[in-house]
Amino acid sequence: MGRTNDKPLKEAIEQMLQVYKLRRKFDETSLIIAWPEMMGKAVANRTKDIFIRDRKLFIRLESAVIRNDLMMMRSSIIEKMNEKAGSNIIDDIVLL
Repeated sequence: MGRTNDKPLKEAIEQMLQVYKLRRKFDETSLIIAWPEMMGKAVANRTKDIFIRDRKLFIRLESAVIRNDLMMMRSSIIEKMNEKAGSNIIDDIVLL
């Protein structure tokens, strides 16, 4: 005997994926908002644009010196961002 509130499996999976996508978007937005706090004022003040697309963190900077510093710190930045998010959100960093 089935219950009347049972959802078809397809519907349940679609709903789960929707929640996951929203959760991921929320995590990405949280990381972008946390950028100044995580990287400090000097970096934040020279960051012109920052966004996440396809598990890549894109950062547009107005300082070549800071761009070079961040390039050398890439893996630790990825680690720090994923730790902050509590899951692997970022796989790579692209400096623009």
